[in-house]
Amino acid sequence: MWETLKHHHWQHQAYFALALVIAFAFEFINGFHDTANAVTTVIYTKTLRATPAVLFSGFCNFLGVLLGGTAVAFSIVNLLPVDLLIDSTSTRAIVMVVSLLLAGVIWNLATWWYGLPVSSSHTLIGSILGVGLANSLMTRGNVSGVNWSKAGEIGLSLLISPVIGFVSAAGLLLLMKRFLREPNLYHPPGEGDNPPHWVRGVLLATCGGVSFAHGSNDGQKGMGLILLTLIGFLPTYYALDLRHHAVADHVREAAHAIDHALDAEPAEKTATLRRELATVLDYLGDKPELSQVAPDDRWQARQAIFRFRNHLQQAQLSPVTRKSITPHVAMLSQAIEYVPFWVVIGVALALGIGTTVGYKRIVVTVAEKIGKTHLTYAQGAAAEIVAAFTITLADLGHLPVSTTQVLSSGVAGTMWANRSGVQPDTLRRIGLAWLMTLPASIFLSAGLFVAGGALLPPTLSNAPTTMPKPVAPATELTAQSHSAPMPAAH
Repeated sequence: MWETLKHHHWQHQAYFALALVIAFAFEFINGFHDTANAVTTVIYTKTLRATPAVLFSGFCNFLGVLLGGTAVAFSIVNLLPVDLLIDSTSTRAIVMVVSLLLAGVIWNLATWWYGLPVSSSHTLIGSILGVGLANSLMTRGNVSGVNWSKAGEIGLSLLISPVIGFVSAAGLLLLMKRFLREPNLYHPPGEGDNPPHWVRGVLLATCGGVSFAHGSNDGQKGMGLILLTLIGFLPTYYALDLRHHAVADHVREAAHAIDHALDAEPAEKTATLRRELATVLDYLGDKPELSQVAPDDRWQARQAIFRFRNHLQQAQLSPVTRKSITPHVAMLSQAIEYVPFWVVIGVALALGIGTTVGYKRIVVTVAEKIGKTHLTYAQGAAAEIVAAFTITLADLGHLPVSTTQVLSSGVAGTMWANRSGVQPDTLRRIGLAWLMTLPASIFLSAGLFVAGGALLPPTLSNAPTTMPKPVAPATELTAQSHSAPMPAAH
């Protein structure tokens, strides 16, 4: 990476360093902004004191990032229109990355300052949509450049998460009241009271579970941010996975296997798919390793894989064919869906360390200002259990959800079920902040993108150019894919 970066103009290098700093700062802020929710119940039920609670949560966040996988990260990356990331000499990609990062940092810090537990996930998604919308309107005059299907899928998961948190936590508390007949579980702890040992164990386990799930889910969002930065500034270097030697052979094997499976389908249904597969193989050539492929050809191969997957979603294939090619499509995707290990470690450290500072503002709001009474042991356990399970299920489904919304709404649900009453002023403030987060981050990032585009020149001088390798017209490639067999797999 550094060898590639040193050939760029010094301004490009400076913007790259700035973008990385802001990206890790976003994840650091995410640590104390969102993870405060995980430690609220253990602190206010006197399961742990504040310092050991946040250290424990920070460690679990760190583990969650390391062990949580990367699928959610790519759901974030795939929200952006690919034309923003094509030209390494253009400042559009630079402005895009810096704009969405700054918008996220500004909104998260502003809401944290006022103690409002809003969703960092909403902020991030809104920031990405904002630059995508602005770019699409500026270049096309419409909004077709945004991946609306992916945005809708993510938006739905974010919208239903607070409903699930409220209803599930309320239901769980009612079940506990029915089957657990210990009165002290349902009354706020007194000055010298400590929770029963088994309750302490449950609260510690659920706090660890929420923190681990948060690290896994939100940590992957942080990875997505870093990937956007890397691809935006060094697209040809990070286009394909250069770390593993066997990836090139795996891609070729997958392409040939898919092409063979498509023989069972009518030619008119597979023409576009075969064309993109042929394009991938053409750019890779017979190179045994992806690092030996020309930098510009790596980017073109990446784009062809993206186009193939998009066309595959729309293709009318038989269930048998679609099932048979699924593992090969996954193998093909390995070339473009990867996260450098240093990114994983960096995000884990930023999120884990961020957890240990600045948590008090959000903790006070969740524990003292949502309900009219102090949290009880049962309320804390119910809210944490629901949050841990909801976020874990979302992680397994590769969907980004909001830790803040799930747990805050869970606490509100337990207050309602316990007939403790809620503070309407606080709920109105939180609800207004939730409603404003998405549009505010969209307009903020779009405004920064437009302003940055006006202030910076279209290109940076002395940056390497990216000239795509000529590709045959679609009709010619389609004809080639039918008239001649694909080269034999190595």
